[in-house]
Amino acid sequence: MNNLSRKTVLTRALVSVFALATSSAIAQSFPDFTVSEAPVPGATGSTVNADKITGNYTEVVTFNGSPSSGTFDVSLRWNAGQFVANNGSTPVASQLGGVTANQYGLYALYRGSGTYTTASSLTTFIYNPTGNLSIFLDPASNTTFIQPGTGTTPFVTGNNSDDIALANGITTTGQGQLDPTLPTCPGAGGSGSGSGINCGNFGVNTTFNLSAAGTQYFTAPVPFYNVSFQSAQLNNGVAPNGTQVINGSLDVTFVGGSSVPPGPGPSPVPEPASIALMALGLLGLGLSRRRNG
Repeated sequence: MNNLSRKTVLTRALVSVFALATSSAIAQSFPDFTVSEAPVPGATGSTVNADKITGNYTEVVTFNGSPSSGTFDVSLRWNAGQFVANNGSTPVASQLGGVTANQYGLYALYRGSGTYTTASSLTTFIYNPTGNLSIFLDPASNTTFIQPGTGTTPFVTGNNSDDIALANGITTTGQGQLDPTLPTCPGAGGSGSGSGINCGNFGVNTTFNLSAAGTQYFTAPVPFYNVSFQSAQLNNGVAPNGTQVINGSLDVTFVGGSSVPPGPGPSPVPEPASIALMALGLLGLGLSRRRNG
């Protein structure tokens, strides 16, 4: 094989590697999943195909330390609103959060902790890998919640005798930022001059382990994704001291780790480091052939 042919083969191989990486990353942005509503008491046996669950949350966060740095404890309640598809752009019809007799609710409780630092007006949160997440079905949509006095204790639920535990998880990573001076934020304590409902955001990754009932509700892929990602917007600005209450929108997506085999669900995305090694290997192969040619 002459040098020109070798270069052509190498170039095509490299292009294929990076094209695969790019297309995989795009396809995996919001992996699809399937829900069966048949096991929900009172619901009809419909199937939902989606890639995200949207909803709203309220959290109680207690800051322990000075306004500039310290630790925090947070207790959060999330209520699901609807399923969406097409990378979170299209609402999907379901019985979740509806107004008909066969509607039902879906909620989660989260407890976590971490550290925070404040520079100027920006407070940055780093979550410890110790928080816990629990997700429940609320067949009659009648569960009540009592907000805790501090972020160190969970929300107390009532009318929950018919609720069904679907999954639980442990925090692996998480980070957030709060800036009450944003022009889209009403300001710390509601006293700022901004308008809107965006004062920052946070995201938390957790493991995701389904219960026996959860496998009947989240039916595909099999096995189901083993990681959940919660992405939230902070609607109001608060000062990083004492106990504060924040609310906003919060969406949930799922991803699969290395334990998810090829099958009904998408294959794991190649890690950037793996892609780089593949490219370097091909490049090394080409250089070796050039030296031996």
